[in-house]
Amino acid sequence: MIIESIIEVKGNMQPDYESILTPEALEFLEMLHQKFEPRRKELLQLRAERQKAIDAGEPLNFLPETEEIKTGNWKVGDIPTDLQLRRVEITGPVDRKMVINALNSGANVFMADFEDANSPTWENVVQGQLNLRDAIRREIDFTVQNGKTYRLNDKVAVLKVRPRGWHLPEKHVTIGGEQISGALFDFGLYFFHNARELLHRRTGPYFYLPKLESHLEARLWNDVFVAAQQALGIPVGSIKATVLIETIPAAFEMDEILYELREHIVGLNAGRWDYIFSAIKKFRNRPEVLFPDRTDVTMQVPFMQAYTSLLVKTCHNRGAHAMGGMAAFIPNRHNPKVNENAFAKVKADKAFEAKSGFDGTWVAHPDLVAVAREEFDKVLGEKPHQKEVLREDVQVKAEDLTDFHIPGGKITEAGLRLNINVGIMYIGSWLCGTGAAAIHNLMEDAATAEISRAQVWQWLHHPHTKTDDGAEITEERVLQLIKEETENIKEDVGLVMFKNCHYENASQLFSELVLTTCFVDFLTLPAYKYID
Repeated sequence: MIIESIIEVKGNMQPDYESILTPEALEFLEMLHQKFEPRRKELLQLRAERQKAIDAGEPLNFLPETEEIKTGNWKVGDIPTDLQLRRVEITGPVDRKMVINALNSGANVFMADFEDANSPTWENVVQGQLNLRDAIRREIDFTVQNGKTYRLNDKVAVLKVRPRGWHLPEKHVTIGGEQISGALFDFGLYFFHNARELLHRRTGPYFYLPKLESHLEARLWNDVFVAAQQALGIPVGSIKATVLIETIPAAFEMDEILYELREHIVGLNAGRWDYIFSAIKKFRNRPEVLFPDRTDVTMQVPFMQAYTSLLVKTCHNRGAHAMGGMAAFIPNRHNPKVNENAFAKVKADKAFEAKSGFDGTWVAHPDLVAVAREEFDKVLGEKPHQKEVLREDVQVKAEDLTDFHIPGGKITEAGLRLNINVGIMYIGSWLCGTGAAAIHNLMEDAATAEISRAQVWQWLHHPHTKTDDGAEITEERVLQLIKEETENIKEDVGLVMFKNCHYENASQLFSELVLTTCFVDFLTLPAYKYID
């Protein structure tokens, strides 16, 4: 079906932006929108219908209709040489200094993030495209106020890009009056401007795909990849992607996701923080499910162990990489005690992943690259990966993935306060244009903030929830704690930053998110109206 439409850029056009938002690039975006927007909407509706079924008591289960895929003898396609060794991957937003530092960090891969680590202001998303274009061509540098200049080293990390999820719009570009999908905007501009250049430089257009909830969403991405490659005359299969398994429905369809993308996929990643958020979100209305403090929900609890073990087994059975997740602890170069604690916790986390069969992992800070690599080197030695570890010992049943019992887990006032504090602090940072924020010596992004507000919502709306001191969690109590924590934040950051970064708005938005009877799927959706 041909849809007549007009593409309009509503964002402020800086001089450099014209080199990214060219007529040809916009025409490419329009093609992607017209071809795939109807299916995107249909799949988002399927998410809502599945949520209603879960609310009604229907269990999540493995799909009987895809049994042939699960039992079939097939593998994913060829994996490029520069994606064989992925021992340590560093992630971060797409600002210019971060791009240079991450590529220079010594990590094997840099995942440049337009999603959870990025506040999608118009400046951030377009300038991010400019920064990546310049980095690929080695034309990037950055000078700070003291005169220090940052440039790329001779050897840099392999670049992968994470576009926004299917649920997020890009309000600054409309087609026929309709906002384009943030996912298609981010993917389309990056691919249009850089695919040929990357292939010329003997690498390729490599992506991370977030927030998928089904193999049908993976199929949509695969069709987008095919259409994009054909439109630009680039060989189909040049795109390579890793899918984040960070929603609980996707954990039941890992084989199917690999199969749908088999020509383009190279691995799956255990996106732990979004996965925990997804578990809370999907089962928020089930009376038998109540999660304890977020600090009690570790990688060792039953449902997290089941999910990560199944991910490793599934990937290695299909010839794909199994990538570990993010330890949120970050060092502080000015505080040796904090530094020592961060290193010890990351070290333990990465040792656990390596021994569990993962082929590599994520870190959020350059100082943690060597720490993570050391733990994987101990297990893998000189091997680029450990796909020979098939984890035949793993036999995960559907009920294992939804066994939310957490031995010793408690709901405490300290946990409630922490969730409120982190939620408001992160939303304030996001409204101020920063999507990855160091809060209490942890790297918080949208995923960890989502856990905070989802827990407060569940505790408030679950019948008669009490903290371990016996006090009920009521609306009045939550509002009082929000007021107190907002004052604490004002004291911590100072009045000027408190006003400049809209912490009052952040506090109000957090209140609305946790008090509403109808759970908001993603906090970034209502927050988006506050940024430009």
